[in-house]
Amino acid sequence: MLNSPATATTRELSYAEALREALYQSMKRDERVFLIGEDISTYGGAFGVTAGLVDEFGAERVRDTPISEAGIAGACIGAALTGMRPVGEIQFMDFVTISMEQLVLQAAKIRYMFGGKARVPMVLRMPGGSGTGAAAQHSESLENWFVHVPGLKVVMPSSPYDAKGLLLASIEDDNPVIFVEHKLLYKVKGHVPEEYYTLPLSKSHVVRSGRDLTVVATSIMVQRALQAAEQLAAEGIELEIIDPRTLMPLDDQPIIESVIKTGRALVVHEAVQTGGYGGEIVARIAASEAFDYLEAPIRRLAGLDIPIPYNRTLEYHAVPQVENIVAEARKLVRGEY
Repeated sequence: MLNSPATATTRELSYAEALREALYQSMKRDERVFLIGEDISTYGGAFGVTAGLVDEFGAERVRDTPISEAGIAGACIGAALTGMRPVGEIQFMDFVTISMEQLVLQAAKIRYMFGGKARVPMVLRMPGGSGTGAAAQHSESLENWFVHVPGLKVVMPSSPYDAKGLLLASIEDDNPVIFVEHKLLYKVKGHVPEEYYTLPLSKSHVVRSGRDLTVVATSIMVQRALQAAEQLAAEGIELEIIDPRTLMPLDDQPIIESVIKTGRALVVHEAVQTGGYGGEIVARIAASEAFDYLEAPIRRLAGLDIPIPYNRTLEYHAVPQVENIVAEARKLVRGEY
């Protein structure tokens, strides 16, 4: 396991390239790993993540499927139960709705119902989020549905370094993992070690240290929070940004410790606010020792409770942007809430 890009030979890769390298290295390392999904073979997947892998591993290990998300999930479960380590791809996160019975009633329950004697080591990758003008049926952020299902792990990497390390760890894990990739992150570049490395599926990451406000952000919102932090630093406001990395299991101790230090908390995610992950974070802060240190209300900044619009201007305003984080953080620090 590598804890930092600085500990190994690094170079810049995009988020998509980091994911592809993780798939390549895991397939080279373990012949039980194979890929399955719609158009992932010659076409390389809807967002190009699996491009070229069929040339290296052949059609037996990079398998195209019919348009059947329930079939993809079911095949992954069956293969996992018989000793394989499948990595399935749902072309858009929205379409995972068709495979919910397989994931919720089968994949999530089997290990428990068989007393740990049966394992389901599978990963289901899915691009989520808005920002591409793909409208209401191709732009959702549904991660909290799976957080609510005991037996599933939910992973949301926010950088190329995290994407590779978390995907490799997910493939190694003996439990079903929902692996959520934001579409706007695919072209984001960052330093990624050449070596095989994993990141724990249970450890939050303090992305930026600060003294004035704790910002808990997921996925694309980590990048936007970092941009907001740079703007606010010019005003003398220092944000501390924490990325949970894995929503389930959640490592909440760094969040609690940070709120004790800053006295303020803002939770930012793209999914709609009602029933969103931010509510869980708020509840954990409020129920912890950090509550006694709060100097302001805990605030949430999330997507509007509406379907994602097709119109680009409306789409932009449907989810938190950098300027929204700046404004909300400024109010909290200045006591203007």
